[in-house]
Formats: sequence, structure tokens, C-alpha cells
Amino acid sequence: MLVDRDGRALGTAPKTSVHGPETPLHLAFSSYVFDGEGRVLLTRRADHKVTWPGVWTNSCCGHPLPGEALGRAVVRRLAYELGLRSAGADLMLPGFSYRAVMANGIVEHELCPVYRVVVEGPAQPNPEEVGETMWMPWKEFAEGAQNGLLALSPWCREQVPLLAELGCDPLTWEPASAAELPPAARG
Repeated sequence: MLVDRDGRALGTAPKTSVHGPETPLHLAFSSYVFDGEGRVLLTRRADHKVTWPGVWTNSCCGHPLPGEALGRAVVRRLAYELGLRSAGADLMLPGFSYRAVMANGIVEHELCPVYRVVVEGPAQPNPEEVGETMWMPWKEFAEGAQNGLLALSPWCREQVPLLAELGCDPLTWEPASAAELPPAARG
């Protein structure tokens, strides 16, 4: 779903046409999966991905289908990419947006609300999407990300400080209201 700077829908475009040198702003999401101990699930993107192949990042990112609520899209993609089942996702950063350029000129330009998901059980990565997974204590991960000690995707590097502002225990973060989502993201 293509969006304007105010988060209003402009139309749709195939995913393949919105990841190139002239990437228009489009709707996406990021999610951070936690277990009951507050560890975050990190993923290394599959080596054949168009954007940031082989790079470590947050648990799961993706795009909603036309008309699909973002929370449902998060749950759908977690099942597909990581074999994780969840009853829902908590909205944490409703207005997050970023633009990043790869060395080869491919651009990511996304209005990308961020979600927290708590799960039980191990991940079963889909090799089409994920090269590797790793659980890490949130505090250790947040400190490493903010101090530049971990090589991470550009969106993850921008999101972690904002999430860290919500508190040191990710299991107690207060979710944002869905009313804070940009108009196109409200489903």
C-alpha cells in the first residue's frame, strides 16, 4: 500500500516495484518477538533477499495485504517466516518511518509501525525468509544496538532506542492506541 507523508493511502503496487532505486513511501511493519523471560528473537535475513541480505535484524518485518489490519499482518508473517503462533500483537511505535539506502542503490522507504509479540515455543525459520535465529536478553541486545556493538539493519538500529525509552522490561511496555496509527494503517 502506497502512502503519503501523512500516512494516507494513495493506492497499491506490487512488492517487487516498491524496492528499488526510486522506492515510494509504502506501508510496512516491524515486530519484536519476546519469550516469557524477556529475551528478544533476532533473525538474520536470508542471503537471497533483495534488501539487506544476510543482515541481522529484529524478529520479523513485512507488508500488509490490501485491507489487512497491521496486527493481523504481523501474526500472519510470524507464522510464515518463523512458524510462531500468536493470538495478537501489541502496537508499540505507531508512527515509525524510515528511509535507508543500500550500497547498491536499492532504497527502503517505509511507514513502519512497530509491534511487540510474546510467544511460547521455539521458532521454526522458513529458509526462504530467514537464514538464522538467535534469542538474546533484551538489555544486552538494546545496549549492543545503541552502542554500535551489533551490526544490524538500519531500521532496527533506529527502532531500538525508541523501544528502550519505553522501559527496561519489554514485557511491561504499555501498548500504544490503534488510534495513533496513520490512517492507512488502521485497516
